[in-house]
Amino acid sequence: MDISKIKEQFKSLYGADGAVYTSPGRINLIGEHTDYNGGFVLPGAIDKALYCVIRPNGTAKVRAYAPDENPQTVAIKSEFGLEESDKPKERWAQYIFGVCREMTKKGAKIPGFDIIISGDVPLGAGMSSSAALESCVGFALNDSFQLGFDRFQIALIGQATEHNYVGVKCGIMDQFASCFGKEGSLIRLDCRSLEYEYFPFDPKGYRLVLINTCVAHMLGGEYNERRESCERVVATIAQQHPEVKLLRDADTDMLKEVAGKVSAVDYIRAEFVIEEIQRLLDTCELLKKGDYEAAGRKMYETHTGLSLKYTVSCPELDFLNEFAKQSGVTGSRLMGGGFGGCTINLVKDERYDDFIQKATDAYHQKFGIRAKVYDAVIKDGARKI
Repeated sequence: MDISKIKEQFKSLYGADGAVYTSPGRINLIGEHTDYNGGFVLPGAIDKALYCVIRPNGTAKVRAYAPDENPQTVAIKSEFGLEESDKPKERWAQYIFGVCREMTKKGAKIPGFDIIISGDVPLGAGMSSSAALESCVGFALNDSFQLGFDRFQIALIGQATEHNYVGVKCGIMDQFASCFGKEGSLIRLDCRSLEYEYFPFDPKGYRLVLINTCVAHMLGGEYNERRESCERVVATIAQQHPEVKLLRDADTDMLKEVAGKVSAVDYIRAEFVIEEIQRLLDTCELLKKGDYEAAGRKMYETHTGLSLKYTVSCPELDFLNEFAKQSGVTGSRLMGGGFGGCTINLVKDERYDDFIQKATDAYHQKFGIRAKVYDAVIKDGARKI
């Protein structure tokens, strides 16, 4: 990312220099559909990030510019006030506005400011460009105007922005990873207590790469159906074990006790979640030992569970996962909610070029789609440059 270019754009637009901040996108090595069940996730910040240049402008308004946006489809400039009634029409600007409003609700006094937003987090690839934007703006405002928020509060402000100003009822993982990322480490986040711990991830001799299927099948009510399955199983288990509030609190023995009392579909979905929570904990221990081959096998197990038990995969994701397995790739699985998006792959250096070439060619031949490829290196979270 050419930071000097956006600094020059800022000075050209606004007639002065500004302070530069950045916040990254993220990957999640393992732990899918565990968050709303009170389990764990294992994200890391990556070397794809959002950047902003900012300075106060002496007014009560925000003047925002997003040079990456396509001027044929959306206005790249937006100007708006900081009152609730001033919400801008441009979706990208709503993230900036939402962060300002959530901070104001918490007592912050935010003056008008000029800001440029740019970055290289691929849109729609499951690397959480929206959380990177929220965290970048939140960190920049907090530091520029000495608002007194800590990183955890900035992450929560980003989540609240999604909920209240964008209309996405997301969890906390994406904003948390963007704020708390640490080079060479993944973050085990307890989605129930929000406690976290860093685990080493510096796989010498391996590369982490995402392959984007470039498909997004319609979710419809699929996501909600799976949440409801988990909730029904929890309610049934709780009849005998009242201490169970979330699937995180249950084990396989408790699940077996209700085998005849819940539907087969609900049972197998709950089984996946309970197994996935344990699989993540096991993977953390493997990372401590530097055993990336065994960690890779856990990734394959997760994909199998997501495909056959939780049924959130699709033919394109299954194809890329199976191709990785047949190519001797160390680990591969779908990343994210499913039904499209990326596979995340842990590949030995010596296999990388051959695998990427053959996988993308085979995928194009099978589906007529050119997959996109993104290397991911684990880096630090939100910061001033």
